[in-house]
Amino acid sequence: MDFPAFPDAPPLLTTEEKNELSKTGCSIPRYKAIIEEKTNSYNDLFHSLYPIEKLVKGLSCFYDEIMQAAWISKGLNNEIHVSLVAVGGYGRGELHPKSDIDLLILIENETLAPKDKIEAFITFLWDINLDVGHSVRTIDESTEMAAKDITVITNLIESRTLIGPDDLLATLKLHVDISQMWDGHSFYQAKLAEQKQRHAKYQNTAYNLEPNLKECPGGLRDMQVIDWVAKRHLHTHRLSALIEKEFLSEDEYIQIKGAVSHLWRVRWALHMVAGRKEDRLLFDHQRTLTKLFGFDDDDLKRNVERFMQGYYQSVAAIQQLNDLLLQHFEESFLANDAVNTVEIINDHFQIANGQLEARSASLFNDTPSSMLELYVLYGEYENIKGIRANTMRQLRDSLDLIDDDFRNDKINTDLFLDIIASRYRLTSILRSMKHLGLLGRYLPEFGAIIGQMQHDLFHIYTVDAHTLQLVENLRRLWLPEFKQKFPISAQAIRHIAKVELLYIAGLYHDIAKGRGGDHSELGCVDAQAFCERHGLSKRDTELVVWLVRNHLFMSVTAQRKDISDPEVIWEFASYVKDQEHLDYLFILTVADINATNPTMWNSWRASLMRQLYLETKRALRRGLDFPIDADMISDEHKQRALEIIIERNVDIVEAENIWETIEEEYFIRSNGDEIAWNTEAIIRHRPSDKPLIAITPLGGRNFSGASKIFIYTPISKHLFAVTAATFEQLGLTILDAKISHTSDNYSLDSFVVMDSNDNDANLHLDKERITLIRKTLMEQLETPSMFESVVQRHTPRILKIFNSPSTAHFVSQPEEVWSALEITAPDRPGLLALVGQFFMNHNIMLHKAKIATLGERVEDTFYITDENGDLITAPDDMNTICDLLKEKIDRFSQAMD
Repeated sequence: MDFPAFPDAPPLLTTEEKNELSKTGCSIPRYKAIIEEKTNSYNDLFHSLYPIEKLVKGLSCFYDEIMQAAWISKGLNNEIHVSLVAVGGYGRGELHPKSDIDLLILIENETLAPKDKIEAFITFLWDINLDVGHSVRTIDESTEMAAKDITVITNLIESRTLIGPDDLLATLKLHVDISQMWDGHSFYQAKLAEQKQRHAKYQNTAYNLEPNLKECPGGLRDMQVIDWVAKRHLHTHRLSALIEKEFLSEDEYIQIKGAVSHLWRVRWALHMVAGRKEDRLLFDHQRTLTKLFGFDDDDLKRNVERFMQGYYQSVAAIQQLNDLLLQHFEESFLANDAVNTVEIINDHFQIANGQLEARSASLFNDTPSSMLELYVLYGEYENIKGIRANTMRQLRDSLDLIDDDFRNDKINTDLFLDIIASRYRLTSILRSMKHLGLLGRYLPEFGAIIGQMQHDLFHIYTVDAHTLQLVENLRRLWLPEFKQKFPISAQAIRHIAKVELLYIAGLYHDIAKGRGGDHSELGCVDAQAFCERHGLSKRDTELVVWLVRNHLFMSVTAQRKDISDPEVIWEFASYVKDQEHLDYLFILTVADINATNPTMWNSWRASLMRQLYLETKRALRRGLDFPIDADMISDEHKQRALEIIIERNVDIVEAENIWETIEEEYFIRSNGDEIAWNTEAIIRHRPSDKPLIAITPLGGRNFSGASKIFIYTPISKHLFAVTAATFEQLGLTILDAKISHTSDNYSLDSFVVMDSNDNDANLHLDKERITLIRKTLMEQLETPSMFESVVQRHTPRILKIFNSPSTAHFVSQPEEVWSALEITAPDRPGLLALVGQFFMNHNIMLHKAKIATLGERVEDTFYITDENGDLITAPDDMNTICDLLKEKIDRFSQAMD
């Protein structure tokens, strides 16, 4: 590719332009025209791949000239007691197209301030549409504020005079010198605390769906923290000076400059695309930037993932060096006043002042296996606080020694298994190994997924971050607070024979993401190879491989199949085969769901997983040779309901009379508690001819968030469409629906719902919401045929970006009582009401629905029959239903956008 010949420097103002803009009375339109012209020139250079460092610095120089001209035009150049100072990013000489321009108007003292001229100057900057942040202070005021506020002293560290007397800023810098305030150690501690607080806002991860490239961990702000601490502590104003002071190697310097340059290019492009200051990589911007950065083949999703992988690799490099340098600074501070305490562990390592360090500067070169031994010791000794920066750097410099011979050496494979079996801080160890590059070198298949994102709303972390979060979730099950939140998982993990097999399965469950094909099947190959290379027994290997292959099986069964059907439970139990496989799979699945997207683990999913686990456990105890008898299940549920009814002094005869009218499937698929609740509500409601609406929270203390709504009303073909539309208009998400009929033409409809307007998925509906829901449903259900099912909620911005075609198909069931229709479609407000209306218009009876919202898409299963209650089995009928429904959903999705 031929690149254009670049000018030595980006365009600045010509002499004629400087003179014109500096004149008193130069018009606002003229300033705007010149700023637009030069900005366009800079953007043209960006598109021509002009070096981003020169663009960022050049744009800052251009605005220096604009500021100076505007200052002169307002007559401030004749003022000897006031100067214009650039601070913050502008003070560093770094500007992007829509960056803030931070200014300090520094005056000698209050009485000498030309207030009218200063006000005119600031107003003029606003009039020419500059995003200016400014303060007007005396030297004394600035000194006082700097002593109190870490942000002010930070801005002043990077300040420079644009125009006016230089001695004002020089005097101020003497007042705020390190000898006067904010010594190197206190400044470091304040910036470290500030960084920790900032990182916490982003869940301490750079791997978010829509990351903030400035503020997230590994973002540009992390690089600035290093710069600030270096300037304050080491009195250096160049990052390269850290090489001379042996805080940074030349390779690290090149790596970090490359990462910063990449983020600068992304930020410049983001400002251009957004047309405003924007540091969030929103989904729609990701798609535009992907094309701008040359990823332009037909696979948009894959292109975005490739673009974002490059971004994540850059922030990972910055985060890694940020950690390393901050620790190096910490050690340099401690070295000044700490008493050295050294505990020798073995010939290779010692603990110095709580930090693990190599005893030889050439340890890893001399004994490469020590790279893994380091982490074995880190997981063995509780009193170790961290790893010394010089040891971490030495390890990084030795990574090239990891090759196939290293990976296949039994010493090293045994050491890695020891790491997996670490007593302490396993997830911290794995994250450290990843950040330093060791984990990706030792497991190349893991290295391939580092920074691998998935362009959807369901997977909110990159594959590597999700994987390590899963392992952390497994470790957390041993903690008391998580034992309360996940009681069954916590109990199960304490009874499995080899918990390290879970960690290995967790490491490999998504290892094949991004390769195309079924990642579960592809991952089995890698998992098998790992187990064999590390000498696991055949039995342990088979278990790990089975877990990797089936890590989605339990969640799919719980969320998409009718687990109240005894045949579904028996089929699942037959596949799992024994309690050991069930326990391992259950624990892995719970950890996986919580590591994929924490908001996905709500009371409903928890109850589904619990129900599937406990029912499968019962089936295994009963024996797979004895399939569950539906009549027996029905009798058990009725007996439990009777016990509850008796405790509540409800008329048993009246209850049994009601049961006589209800179809048997209701008792098979409803547990005793639900039957008793429904029955008591009906008895108390009679003889009213109005619809009965009962609402109660789902489950007990461990399962908050979702609520059950029971409706008892005369049968109407409009009923589901009306109810679904009403729920969605009320901002309720339907998670599950069961519809049963009585011989006296009543419908018993049970819904599990969650408030979709509430950001906290663990809160129940409050009393006011329950009152509103009951009142609105009552109004609509009294005349269901008159209801227009129009949902007026808007589609959220982020959902509009994803609009893939819908799918619809019939699937077979273990024992077909109803026909199962699966629908996958973009998530849109009103979609379920639309489906209900379609069923009504085509004389389709709905008996049960399983609703699963997975990020930007829904995967719903509807159990249906024709209007006579017969299965829909004719191929032509099934194809017609699917084709018409897909067409209707796709038109609806486009209209909602």
